[in-house]
Amino acid sequence: MKSGFKVIKPGILSLLQDSGRFGYNHLGLCNGGPMDKEAFRWSNRLCSNPENSGVLEVTIGGLVMDARGSSCVALTGADIPMQINKKWAAPWQTHLIESGDRIELGYARTGMRGYLAVSGGFRCEKIFGSMSTVPRDKVGGQRQDGSAIQVGDLLSCRNLQILPQRYKLSEDLRPVRPQSNAKLRVVLGCQHETFDDDKKQLFFASEYTLSKDSDRTGCRLKGPAIMSSIDGIISEGICNGAIQFPPDGQPIILMCDRPTIGGYPKLGSVFSRDMDKLGQLVPGSKLTFAPLDIETARLTLISHEAEFLAIEPELAEL
Repeated sequence: MKSGFKVIKPGILSLLQDSGRFGYNHLGLCNGGPMDKEAFRWSNRLCSNPENSGVLEVTIGGLVMDARGSSCVALTGADIPMQINKKWAAPWQTHLIESGDRIELGYARTGMRGYLAVSGGFRCEKIFGSMSTVPRDKVGGQRQDGSAIQVGDLLSCRNLQILPQRYKLSEDLRPVRPQSNAKLRVVLGCQHETFDDDKKQLFFASEYTLSKDSDRTGCRLKGPAIMSSIDGIISEGICNGAIQFPPDGQPIILMCDRPTIGGYPKLGSVFSRDMDKLGQLVPGSKLTFAPLDIETARLTLISHEAEFLAIEPELAEL
């Protein structure tokens, strides 16, 4: 019998993701990958996986799967309750799974996206060097067409194995994610001069609401309209976190599944460390912004990466 996990209920939106698809923007393919990169990295680390191993990004919850082999799993990210054979299983910790066991994920109490990793990593055919599922591009995932997992799917795993040691990350070391309000740091971009000083001051002094129309492509915000002095630009490459302003002046923050080019003026980009916070916010959340100079951003990234690598997970009880 083929090893893996049989999908009984796919949940609201469950997508196979690795670190992302890089080097293909010139073909119109975005990076994809996890919306909360740090939670993604921790799920793999707790399962002793290489960092780019495939995991399931579970939006909101509702996933139910049966194991077809023995392994270990770990769930990180949003506060999604998990049961193994009707017994509660703690998040941010590896758990033994035997063939025939049932994994059930409830619905998020806080946050938006959980990351379920398995020892050895989920496996499927890679498209342009990645398994990452991008529904907008119709690329990647179980069927290589950008679709979410479905009832009856058998999610294969790479070298299913039981870990000799299992780990947990104590609560005080877990990434802090705001539940409904967040301040995001912004590095100004080359087009910020097309926004008058009073418009920039208004943006950084205002509160915006995350729209229900937000998704993995972009987070649409509602609040004071900010207009550029130009109507548009020649379409150019756009990065993850870019804040663009369409004609109605309502900002859009571009996310993992963004288009590779865009023609709206951009004030700048959300600091990459804060994009994980944004990926966990539910519609209706309130957002404020603060400017961040690029040198401080660079040093903060270097410091955080060193801290991440220095953390040693605790041994979990067998």
